Amino acid sequence: MSRFSRKNESRLNVSNLFNENEDGAPAVSGISTFSSPNYFVPPSGSTAERPSNPGEGMLRFNTDSGHLEYYTGTHWADVIVNSPDLDGGTRGLIAGGLAPANTDAIEYFSIASSATSQDFGNLVAVKANQPGCLSSRERGIWGGGQTPGIVKTIDFVTIASTGNAADFGDLLENNCQLNAVSNQTRGVFMGGYQTPTINRIQYITIASTGDAVDFGDTTVTRRNGADMNSSVRGILAGGYNGSARFNTIEYITISTTGNGQEFGDLTRSNMNFAGVCNSTRGVVGGGNPNTNVVDFVTIATLGNAQDFGDLLTAREHVVGGTSSKTRGVFSGGGGASATNVREAITISTTGNSIDFGDCFQVRAWAAGCSNGHGGL
Repeated sequence: MSRFSRKNESRLNVSNLFNENEDGAPAVSGISTFSSPNYFVPPSGSTAERPSNPGEGMLRFNTDSGHLEYYTGTHWADVIVNSPDLDGGTRGLIAGGLAPANTDAIEYFSIASSATSQDFGNLVAVKANQPGCLSSRERGIWGGGQTPGIVKTIDFVTIASTGNAADFGDLLENNCQLNAVSNQTRGVFMGGYQTPTINRIQYITIASTGDAVDFGDTTVTRRNGADMNSSVRGILAGGYNGSARFNTIEYITISTTGNGQEFGDLTRSNMNFAGVCNSTRGVVGGGNPNTNVVDFVTIATLGNAQDFGDLLTAREHVVGGTSSKTRGVFSGGGGASATNVREAITISTTGNSIDFGDCFQVRAWAAGCSNGHGGL
């Protein structure tokens, strides 16, 4: 039995209370408190079944994500803020790339420790040449890549398990050397190379499956950049247009659609580098020509990047995307002569990276994600 108390001390004691169909059943209004020692069952349904005209503060259980969500007045937000505890902490995944031949292998490791990665499974097919990679707390997703032809396929895995990837859908066109950002609900792919370099932004709903949908355009045509995100903003830094590297940084609001907007500049023009992030700060490292430079930005503001420190080794084609709330890990890299080295930084501080164990195999042109990055 549940009991609702109102400020005027009137009480409604019920075993069941239904008003799902607006059929005249009693409604509880005003300021109410729920004091049952048992439980209540909120409205539930899939992402597609969300109310068409939600009101601010509406609460429901999303059967796609398996989480409670509420409507902020502008978008649906996940109630859960903690990441799952896997392997003693947040789990990082790396897949595809050059290792040293084109590969479909997926590996995983704990971002809380520096142990060597372990085998996770395999992508649906080879995804070399920097596929776009993003994640929620539950799913890791890789889009595009090269097999050796450029492809538009999207693969996904369940991060908490191990095993082979499954088909998710397709990007809007064949694409590689692209970047991706995400929050718990939506994943966004940005730019890339589709003969020639493109400026398209496209998005997916992570908890479902299906093809990508057009989002808008990047401020400039670019590929091979670095990406970072909070739950609100996605950031794309640097990159290459086929003839020149960029130092420009742009951002999008993940929950909306539209074109990228100017954010600021990196400390140097850069490409083939990687980003890590928590909800406050984004950090990028490595790049072309071979460099050990590490920069950082504050995601919620606008402005130029600042110097963070240095990687232990100068290299390009670094794998990023593997972040917890406190730590970012840069893996592999090196181009045709790839490495299995992993290095870590503490995101909230500044300083040089430290050795953090080894990848399962050498890695370059690969893509990584985690179940605890800044968008989650």
